[in-house]
Amino acid sequence: MRMTKFSLFVRSLVYNIVFYLNTILWCVIGLPTYAMPRWGIIWIAKTWARTSAWLLTLICNVKVEYRGVENIPEGPLLVASKHQSAWETFALMPFFDQPLFILKRELTRIPFFGWYLVKAQMIGLDRESGGRALLKMMKNARDQVQRGRQLIIFPEGTRRPVGAPPDYKVGVSQIYVGCGVTCLPVALNSGLFWPRRTFLRYPGTLVVEFLKPIPAGLSRDEFTAQVSSAIEDASNRLIREGRAEQERIMGFSAP
Repeated sequence: MRMTKFSLFVRSLVYNIVFYLNTILWCVIGLPTYAMPRWGIIWIAKTWARTSAWLLTLICNVKVEYRGVENIPEGPLLVASKHQSAWETFALMPFFDQPLFILKRELTRIPFFGWYLVKAQMIGLDRESGGRALLKMMKNARDQVQRGRQLIIFPEGTRRPVGAPPDYKVGVSQIYVGCGVTCLPVALNSGLFWPRRTFLRYPGTLVVEFLKPIPAGLSRDEFTAQVSSAIEDASNRLIREGRAEQERIMGFSAP
């Protein structure tokens, strides 16, 4: 039976309410981690991510398929992911031992949630402070990755609508060269199921594909060409798969 637009609206509304309640719950559960080493809050973050993804499947019928998990290397790593949705900002964390994000410094000022980001030693960036702040961020990222963490970045800098032309920023190649570690490209089609700027959550199979790692040591231009080609080719293929499935489920695909 095809899902109606009314059912889509109701399921999406329920999920959004439950998502924020779940976030508040884990913020409360995580209070003792302020007195613990970093692994405590990382465990809380991963568990919150898993439950949020599970609730999306349960309420909105968004199944998730992970491909290429065997391609994930151990140890220090740069993870370069396609960015279509808020979904990947939390759902990728459980796959990495010590996940690390670069984020807007304003987020660290949010009561409780932002304090957890500080506790987890995420990297806050003040975008208005210019080149000096960028250099400090680069050094911080390099130091933490070389201590064994996995830096998850979005090479286009912000969420891009499904079908939008790619817009890879120069910063990702600078981070790659500066960190001197392997890069794991990640393709996905999350924008079909959790589009930006809408609360609707569309059913279907959200696919994440961990692609073959790109070794350290390439020039900036070589790296940019390889990572963008790998991510875009695979993401476009996953989008075609997702649209075809949504047509079968709903009679239309997400915008």
